[in-house]
Amino acid sequence: MDNAAVLALFDRDMREGARPDGPGARVERVGAVVRRTAPGHGWNGILWSALTAADADAVIAEQIAYFTELGRKFEWKLYGHDLPADLGQRLVAAGFTPEPEETLMAGESAALTLGAGPPEGVRLVPVTDRAGVDLVAGVHERAFGADASWLRGQLLDQLADFPGTVVAVLALAGDEPVSAARLEMAPGARFAGLWGGGTVPGRRGRGIYRALVAHRARVAADRGYRYLQVDASDRSRPILERLGFTPLTTTTPYLYAPVR
Repeated sequence: MDNAAVLALFDRDMREGARPDGPGARVERVGAVVRRTAPGHGWNGILWSALTAADADAVIAEQIAYFTELGRKFEWKLYGHDLPADLGQRLVAAGFTPEPEETLMAGESAALTLGAGPPEGVRLVPVTDRAGVDLVAGVHERAFGADASWLRGQLLDQLADFPGTVVAVLALAGDEPVSAARLEMAPGARFAGLWGGGTVPGRRGRGIYRALVAHRARVAADRGYRYLQVDASDRSRPILERLGFTPLTTTTPYLYAPVR
């Protein structure tokens, strides 16, 4: 895989050329940025930018003013190759809080190693209704130690209004939910995204996450997506590399909460 070419394609498809992919979502290019706004539980933030040292601070201030007027928290999703090189420092100076850095990884669906099934005693089941969504949210809270009310609302909205854009799956050990993950598929894009793969403490290191990756990869390939992409933590990166994913760059969420 030509990593530089795939990264450039990712920038064009999923960032600069992003499409609305959820209930009420709007994607618009405003000057040197592409931003997404969405009501309710939807994600709000900056997907792409083409800034210089001369205009970066002014553009950052414009976006803060825009989202503050809407009364919404938002994220500036910064990638390692974005310019200017000190954009992260500028965001912090403007009041953003950085989250942990992750690695943007990608792989060609046809070239990935997808033979992994779940370990003995674990089965994968699709999520199609509110009861399943509640189980996914519960796994997320146990796996990541964070509130998942936003995920519950987002998944319910997607399954109701945009069912073709998301596949959610649970891993059950007996009747106990032990892991969960999502596959998001933007219409017309060449990349499908792997999100939320989390396994509860006490069940990690047994191949459940790997099986969820392989399952979603097969679904994406069957639906014609050439590439898979994932923002990988340090814990998941080695597993993804063994499956055939390649690191492309880093990505860091910078979060801004308007002062009320």
